[in-house]
Amino acid sequence: MAAKSTVLVVASLALALLAGPAKAEDKSLYQRLGGYDAIAAVSDEFIAQLTNDEQEKRFFIGFSTDSKLRIRQLLVDLVCKSSGGPCVYTGRDMKTAHAGAGITKADWDRSLKIFGEVLNKFKVPEKEQQELAALLLPLEKDVVDKQ
Repeated sequence: MAAKSTVLVVASLALALLAGPAKAEDKSLYQRLGGYDAIAAVSDEFIAQLTNDEQEKRFFIGFSTDSKLRIRQLLVDLVCKSSGGPCVYTGRDMKTAHAGAGITKADWDRSLKIFGEVLNKFKVPEKEQQELAALLLPLEKDVVDKQ
């Protein structure tokens, strides 16, 4: 449950390559991020970074491989849907999903830092990073349990 919280916060995620011939301003954020495969690639890297981070990896302890795959899919679907893509997010609301996980403000901030690093690694343009941040930052009030 805690892993899902950190993973979902963040977002997932970050996504490369603008596609297609239409003007960038005519495209949804989902399209400008590169679509489903790009979101999935960024989500995979983000989760890998979280699970190897000394501060964040505790949220993934005790999850089966199947549970971790479900967390990953929920993150991909959340970012896909939130950015204007065709996905359906079937997970719980953020407050319910993260209740009792013990996520602190410091954990939240660390996950955002990692997410930003992943977005940069995938060369996501600044404009798209800002739009993703605008989608994710309001989730803090529902994800963070304690300051």
